[in-house]
Amino acid sequence: MPRLPLIPLLLALLCAAFPAQAQQNAFDLVGPDLKLTVTRGSTTLPIGAVPSLQPGDKVTAEAALPPDQSAHYLLVVAFLRGATNPPPKDWFFVAETWRKKKNKLELTVPDGAEQAVLLLAPDTGGGFDAVRDAVRGRPGVFVRVAQDLFQASLDRARLDAFVTEIARIGDTAPERLATAAPVLANALRIKLNAECLARPRGLQAACLTQNRDSLVLQTQRGTTLAETLTGSTADLAYSIAATPQAGGGYYSSYIGLARDVAKLFGAFRSPQYQYLPALALGRGDTLKLLLNAAPSFQSPRSVLAAPLPPIGPATPPIWQAGGPTPVCLAKPDLVLPLEDAPLLYATDFGRSLSVRVTSNEGAARDFPVLPDVEKGGVKLDGAVPADLGTVSNAALQGRWGFDPFTGPRLPVQLDKMGAWRAVPDSNVVVGREHPLVLRGGAAFCVSQIALSDAAGTRTPVPFKVTGQDELTMTLPLKGAKPGAFTLNIARFGSAPPDTIPLVARLEASRLDRFVVHEGDAEGVLEGARLDQVAGLDWRGLHFTAGALSRGNDGDRLAMTAPGPIPAGDGEAVVRLRDGRSVKLAVRATAPRPAATLLSRASSGKPATGALPITLPDGVLPADAAIDFSFKVTRGSLGDGGTVEIAGAEGPSARLGFRDGALQRVGAEVVVAHFTPRALLGAGIAGPLRYRLVQDGTPGDWQPLVTLARLPVLTGLTCPGDGAPCTLAGQDLFVVAALSDSPDFARPTTVPLGFVGATISLPAPAGNTLYLRLHDAPDAVARVAPPK
Repeated sequence: MPRLPLIPLLLALLCAAFPAQAQQNAFDLVGPDLKLTVTRGSTTLPIGAVPSLQPGDKVTAEAALPPDQSAHYLLVVAFLRGATNPPPKDWFFVAETWRKKKNKLELTVPDGAEQAVLLLAPDTGGGFDAVRDAVRGRPGVFVRVAQDLFQASLDRARLDAFVTEIARIGDTAPERLATAAPVLANALRIKLNAECLARPRGLQAACLTQNRDSLVLQTQRGTTLAETLTGSTADLAYSIAATPQAGGGYYSSYIGLARDVAKLFGAFRSPQYQYLPALALGRGDTLKLLLNAAPSFQSPRSVLAAPLPPIGPATPPIWQAGGPTPVCLAKPDLVLPLEDAPLLYATDFGRSLSVRVTSNEGAARDFPVLPDVEKGGVKLDGAVPADLGTVSNAALQGRWGFDPFTGPRLPVQLDKMGAWRAVPDSNVVVGREHPLVLRGGAAFCVSQIALSDAAGTRTPVPFKVTGQDELTMTLPLKGAKPGAFTLNIARFGSAPPDTIPLVARLEASRLDRFVVHEGDAEGVLEGARLDQVAGLDWRGLHFTAGALSRGNDGDRLAMTAPGPIPAGDGEAVVRLRDGRSVKLAVRATAPRPAATLLSRASSGKPATGALPITLPDGVLPADAAIDFSFKVTRGSLGDGGTVEIAGAEGPSARLGFRDGALQRVGAEVVVAHFTPRALLGAGIAGPLRYRLVQDGTPGDWQPLVTLARLPVLTGLTCPGDGAPCTLAGQDLFVVAALSDSPDFARPTTVPLGFVGATISLPAPAGNTLYLRLHDAPDAVARVAPPK
């Protein structure tokens, strides 16, 4: 027999053995309420605020049954001390709920107790002894049940908190569900069905809360509160729940209960009693019981088993701040985000919460906070005063049940007047948008920034937070005049805005160098703020300012001379628009290479049976190989030099001596060979240009040739008697027009994008047909049809 995988086999056995219980894990039946308080020392807390009990705690318990309750219940509290150590008989306490003077328990948690379970048993005479003997006979089962039921109750509390908040928002502000639901799900560790948020608003809340038993996720840290308090290990049911086969890591707190229900039925079902588990949800001093099966009042009668908090020292909550980004303490409706804190929102365990804020000078002040599950954190219960000074440290503190706790530390910010300063200084430049950096203050407390000029005109300034104490912005000074400005930095809260005085000046031109080449008529001035340059004088040439461009390394200003630039060096005088002049050393570098085109030709075979097409000078077929020659007329083109080829747009490519694309004929003449489509791509057409490049210095671009795609014309058929002729061929879309004369007096226009194989045209007056091509619209090609 083949061996089944372990996890599916365990699940199959569990469901097969107890099918009825497997379908009853919803715990959707409302059971009776209990009233409980716990006193430790001089402090008394309602049961909903108690995460754990300790030996010596005084517990008061009574059933809150309706006045017309007809069934008589015994309220039993049993303390346990481990799975293998039956508790003594005096660790069992009973109250007769139907008797006024015996319906309340006042007991003390005994030393050595580790768990506590609460049972409601119908009174049948001897019922208390039967329940006590059952617990003492199988203490391990009740230890397990106490742990599982308490954890499941906490998980159910998270689920109820999620459902309640979703319903509240859906009823009052359904437009907020799309943004609130993910925050709620993360805060309470609930599985979120994101597809629900794409539904109409009226259906979103119902969709988000359906299939409730599968919505509860395991806590992020992978440990339950019961494990934290008692040190118990995860059992088989929890291990199964964490596997992909049982939910892909999603944790339903009710899976483990099916196993325990089965144990109770199998071990303790008797003619007198059967046992039913109950979840216990603490709300103030009320413990609300939820059942997953209807109790029986006929033999065997049902005993309800519910958990009390585990016994032992309570570990303080281990929460984390909701990210490293600081939060401004003065921000309206401030919420300090938390992670891993679902029980803070789902229970009353957290009490007297506050944030201790410590200024950089060491002064500490406490501010009360309240949990805000919709925002996923705690919010200040009131405004923070503006006199706190500079703050960068805060810690959440309060009580977890009876015990005080401190932590986690929360990233917060607050600053005082005068904290901001301009970096590197407060001098700015008009005439352009000026970048500015501010440092020193609380960046996340800045609400807006505005720039004021001497006349009081305010201009909003967008800014970015680039560090906890750093802001970057660009001041709109392109059309501003020199003078005094003020930067107004508004902050959240009641604190007055910070002001930084700025001095705006015209930026002085920075002259780095003047790049000129011998024989050119133009040079390039490099530096900064070159828009102030009016001209340049050097060696008798008067250069005038041309186009200005800006790059990462500064400005580049084209300077044009009235004649060729001579060789040599000397001192240039740069004339500024404000009348000032600056001297600059200049040296003309070697001439840039230049050439004169000598000849050009194409090589390629026309299509078989095609009519020959004669192209004018300067136009060559786009699918042919091209040869051209040129003479170097200025500078030189050594063996390391190249010829750069490019179209009007798109990429360029280089031909070199070393790859055989260039061959020298004598000292100054060079012959080049290339195939345009192989060099520049299959779609290349239209004008080509070339330039020489020597030692990284390029010459000027010069026209080379116009590439034209040609049609394949297979025949011209004319029936005579003045009837139209038919021109047949392929790729006729490259033809713009046809005519029987070179001046196109009677043109036949080819529709743009024509994809047919024939064109109808008037019978030509002569024996020659003329074409205009889209790739060379100014040229006229000639076709001589065969006679």
